[in-house]
This record gives sequence, structure tokens and C-alpha cells, in this order.
Amino acid sequence: MKIEQIYTGCLAQGAYYITSGNEAAIIDPLRETQPYMERLERDHVKLKYIFETHFHADFVSGHLDLSQQTGAEIIYGPNAAAEFDHVTAVDGQEFALGKIRIKVLHTPGHTMESTTFLLLDEDGKPHAIFSGDTLFIGDVGRPDLAQKAASMTQEQLAATLYHSLRNKIMTLPDEVIVYPAHGAGSACGKNMSKETVSTIGEQKKSNYALRADMTETEFIQEVTDGLLPPPAYFGMNVAMNKSGIDSFEKVRNQGMRKINAAEFEAVADETGALLLDTRANGDFCRGFIPQSINIGINGDFAPWVGALIADVKQPVILITEPGYEEETVTRLSRVGFDNLIGHLDGGFEAWKKAGFEIDTVHRITATEFANRVKIGADQIIDIRKESEFQSEHIEEAYSKPLAYINDWVKDINPEEHFYLHCAGGYRSMIAASILQARGYRNFTEIEGGFNAIAQTAVPKTDFTCQSKILKY
Repeated sequence: MKIEQIYTGCLAQGAYYITSGNEAAIIDPLRETQPYMERLERDHVKLKYIFETHFHADFVSGHLDLSQQTGAEIIYGPNAAAEFDHVTAVDGQEFALGKIRIKVLHTPGHTMESTTFLLLDEDGKPHAIFSGDTLFIGDVGRPDLAQKAASMTQEQLAATLYHSLRNKIMTLPDEVIVYPAHGAGSACGKNMSKETVSTIGEQKKSNYALRADMTETEFIQEVTDGLLPPPAYFGMNVAMNKSGIDSFEKVRNQGMRKINAAEFEAVADETGALLLDTRANGDFCRGFIPQSINIGINGDFAPWVGALIADVKQPVILITEPGYEEETVTRLSRVGFDNLIGHLDGGFEAWKKAGFEIDTVHRITATEFANRVKIGADQIIDIRKESEFQSEHIEEAYSKPLAYINDWVKDINPEEHFYLHCAGGYRSMIAASILQARGYRNFTEIEGGFNAIAQTAVPKTDFTCQSKILKY
């Protein structure tokens, strides 16, 4: 028996590849199938099952392509109503895989079809669980994502999750290994550890939601407290995972279409495409195609695309560093952005050499900011998460998280200058590009963000003035 966790950092997502004898299973696969096909060929095994812990909201699964390419069955737990051929297992059902078995533990609460898969070793002993979004390391799945589909409140879903954890998971032996679907950075929980593997016993000791003396009422209160609104694309990804999608190969071919600089503007106008520039923020600020949005590929790329562009059907044309086109297409497909028109052949340099108009962002260093800013007189907008802001921030700064820019941008006075920063420059350049695309040019973005500002004499505080925090 072999278990391999295939972890994708930009989505904080774990898929699992399991082999026993000459058979294999994959749990919660990502959109692109090639990594899995390569492992199957390497190990000379046949894929027998594709297990899905639930209908994912934060990424589009590769279950359909994998099934079509291998003939493997797609397995969901109870309550799943997918619109394609699959097996809806019953609670307690077991699936033989080589010399081991995979047992279905229906654990609703995050969603009503949420299922934990228990691996029984060759002796029939519980060895590991693949807990999906039911149990994370240090956290549990948020209970607010399936309210509409389940016709339940988040409190009712949280109560359901409480009993799933107590009756199905916490009763397992302490030495059973826990393999979750996500780690720190995922929006599917609120307090996930950076660790991606643990045991039942360790989680009973350290996970706030598994406290032995916790009542149902306490659990509901703690699990629902502090939940931020989910990213806008989540519902669309759920629908795609339920109904079926285009093959990854088709999406890849669309995105790899080359558009030369001479035809670029006409294609963009004809298709109504959003111009997505995935270069590093330092390169973007020095020159970019007017109206393009910068979300750097070397960062939390896919989640920010999903959160800020939101509509997965939005046509998109890519501007990337040459050689990064396929990587960018792959990452977009993982979160369901399939309507790719193509990419600028030769990237931004091709546009620049053609002599077309370019735009820039007014960026200054943290030292220049420290020399210019007048605390109390100048407006400073901090777009980090509220928790980051509350930890430490510039005196008199306003907290307006990037995730909610579509809400607070309408309150910006185009006549009043402001300074803009995040933690290191990645998020503030995203915000700067969105602001300029909407006609705002009355700001200065700070290179290096708060990390650089903290090294200067600019006054900082950990005291939070509630009037300075955006209400959303």
C-alpha cells in the first residue's frame, strides 16, 4: 500500500493517490489529469476509483476527464446528485482496492453530501481518513457554503457537522492519520494549520472544534463566529462540479491561442474580454496595456482571480511572461475560468515594441513615503486582511481589504489623493490596476507594502479604531 499527498500550494489543496497491488484510487483530483496519468503509468497500476469527498467550491475537479481516460468509477457519498455517471455510495459501504478497502463515512455539515473516506489496511484495521472539508488540521469545514442548496441555516449545518465529528470521526482510534483536502490559505476554513497531515489523537488535543467537553451550542458559536463572506466564484465552481465541464485539453487549446499585438485590441473589443496581466507587480507598474488587471502568477493567483473577477464565464485574454502561458491557463482552469480567448504573443514586450500606448502605476518606496506622508492629514488605505490590520498598522490608516474592493471602490473620492499599501506589494498592485481600470488615478502605491514601511519611522499602532474599518 502506498499513499501520496499531491499538494498544490496556490490553492492550498491536497489530492491523494493510493495504490495497493495493481490498483489505484485518487481522491479529490485537480482539473489537469496529466500528473495522475504519469503516476499510473510509472507504477503500472490501473485506476479503479475516483473518490470525491463533496462538490468542491474552491476548485474544479478533474474527475470527469480522469474517468473518461481510465474508465474508473466516480464515487460520491450519500446525498450527491451529480448530472453525470457516478456511484452514490451509502454510509458504511466499502470499496476493495487491491489488498485494502475504502469505507464510506457520511459526515454531513460542511455540505450535506460531505463524506470522509476511511482506509482499512490489509488486516482491516483503520489506517487513515481522507476527510475532505469536514476536518482540517486545526479547524473544521465552514458550515455556511451549502445553506441555499441544503435549505438549512449555517447554524443547522454546524449542528449537523458537530454530530458528524463526534459520532463518525472522533470515535476512530487516536493513531488514525488525518489527510484533509486543504491547509492554511484556503477560504474553506478560518483557522487551518500550515501542517497538512496529523492524527485523530493530535487533533483531539489541539483542534479547537474537537474539544472533548464542547457542547453543541458552543460548537455552533465557535465555528460560525468570524466567518467572512465566501469568494464569489464558489457557487459557480460547485455548479460546474455537479453538472460537468469541458475537457482540460479544450480549455488549454483555447488559452494557448496566440494573438499578435496588431490584432490584440480588436480581439479584446470584439469579445469583451478582460485583460489579465500575470507578470510580477514590479514589472507591471513600470508599464502595461491600458485597462489590464494585474494578478501575478507568483502568488495566490487562482484564488484572487476567483475572488475579484468572480464570473467564471468572463472572457479573458492573457498577458504573461513568455513561457508562462500554459501554467497560467492551467491555474485558471482549476478555478473554472474556461472562457479563455488566447494570449498576447510575445507578452508585454511585443506590445511595447509595436509602439502602442502603455500605462504605468505611480509607485514610491517606503522611504519616500515616510518622508512625504503627514499622519492625520493624508489618507492611507491599507488593503490587507482585517486581522493583519488589527495586528499592527499605520496610525490613522483605513482598513479596506482587497477582497471587498468591488464594494468600497464606489466610495473613493476621485479628487482626494490617498496612499495605498498591502503587506508586500502583491495585493496593492492588484488594487492599483483595478482602480486605474475604473478611472481612478488619485493615489500612490507603496513598494514593499507594510513590511517595508515597518522598517521606517512612520508611526504605527496595534490599536484598532472601529471607524477606520470598512463595514461589509
